[in-house]
Amino acid sequence: MTLDPASRDALALRLGEIACEAGRLILSLSAQNTARLKADGSPSTEADLAAERLILERLAAAWPDIPVVAEETAEAVRPKDLFFLVDPLDGTRDFIAGSDEYCVNIALVAAGRPVAAAVAAPALGRLWVAGTRAAAGAVPATSNEPLRLTPARTRPAPAGGLVALVSRRHGDEATEQCLASLPIAERRTAGSALKFCLIASGEADLYVRCGPTREWDTAAGDHVLTTAGGGVVQAGGSPLTYGRHGDRFVNGPFAALGDPSLAPHLGQSLAVCR
Repeated sequence: MTLDPASRDALALRLGEIACEAGRLILSLSAQNTARLKADGSPSTEADLAAERLILERLAAAWPDIPVVAEETAEAVRPKDLFFLVDPLDGTRDFIAGSDEYCVNIALVAAGRPVAAAVAAPALGRLWVAGTRAAAGAVPATSNEPLRLTPARTRPAPAGGLVALVSRRHGDEATEQCLASLPIAERRTAGSALKFCLIASGEADLYVRCGPTREWDTAAGDHVLTTAGGGVVQAGGSPLTYGRHGDRFVNGPFAALGDPSLAPHLGQSLAVCR
């Protein structure tokens, strides 16, 4: 596979189409949201499983030689230098509760960093894709409709204070301590990878997460936000890296930000998460 700019942008569009198709499937199964618990205690539904099967089939048909690390089958696959990361239904708890704030996340990772990605929020009808640049649009009603996208761009940090996105289900004391060190003017709740994408579209400024996440939760949103002009940093200010099978694909504390000028302070503030 070539990863020149044109190829990355075309690949991102195809990932967007696959994410939208999986999202429409999830919507069709929204009444079948009875959960089962996985070995790690997290929930899964028939929609998670069906969406993952569809995504795996589409990726295998287009790129049969590239391995896929997906949430429901992660332990069975070891990543290579080039691999896909997939969360077929990011925000399963929200889905079960009847919330619209869940996403389909697909990212292609090369040498530890995403290079193309798509995030679809089917119940909200919203889509973000990113190759060399980020774009946003609506989830088409059918696979026959083309994607209609416009550029997505972060905003500068507002002089009156930041809008911070906070998880509805994952608050913790360490995150609160980190946020307390920042000029926060407003907090808004949001679910799943939607938080990265809202920042990418200039609708918010910051998302801090001190509790554990997995790589498939963040890779696609990370790339959308980074190519929209923002970034995702961990303690010390370095970006997240992907493909850490030996760590069971667990991320450390991080901050997603719209204005890169915030990165040095956030890298220092994340030290309280440890």
